[in-house]
Amino acid sequence: MKKLIVYYSCGGNTRAIAKRIAKALRASIAEIHTVKSYPDDYDVLLGLGKREVESGYMPQIVPLSVDISKYDTIILGTPVWWSTYTPAVKKFMKGVNWKGKKVFPFTTYTDWIGHVGGDFKKSLRGAEIAPVFNIKYDEKTLVTSVPEIREWLKQIQ
Repeated sequence: MKKLIVYYSCGGNTRAIAKRIAKALRASIAEIHTVKSYPDDYDVLLGLGKREVESGYMPQIVPLSVDISKYDTIILGTPVWWSTYTPAVKKFMKGVNWKGKKVFPFTTYTDWIGHVGGDFKKSLRGAEIAPVFNIKYDEKTLVTSVPEIREWLKQIQ
């Protein structure tokens, strides 16, 4: 089975986990980038993120450099923004035919995971979806233990 990690990262936590997963699984990796960058100011980003999530906005994203159709297992990572996945991940998911894919979603979060699991189920129609693995951070410090992450990775092997 060909595996691909696709992720969006704003502050770097999701990127760090995605790279760790790619190395452990010897999988391909692709980062979702928005055409227009988000602000660096955390308070401004919070307000903007909230408005985007609540309105259903989806930013333009740069096309990935990989062909998703060539992979049958997708490990999909996102930070949690206002109880769900980011608008950039939403935009990515809309452009993929998920039929026949096996998806292992993961999130990075600091506070609360909200309803992201149910949201993934609604958006990944046609895919076989594993339960979301939620990876907790305290700002930039990983709180979820490395053994917990390794145990989750065994499901994907």
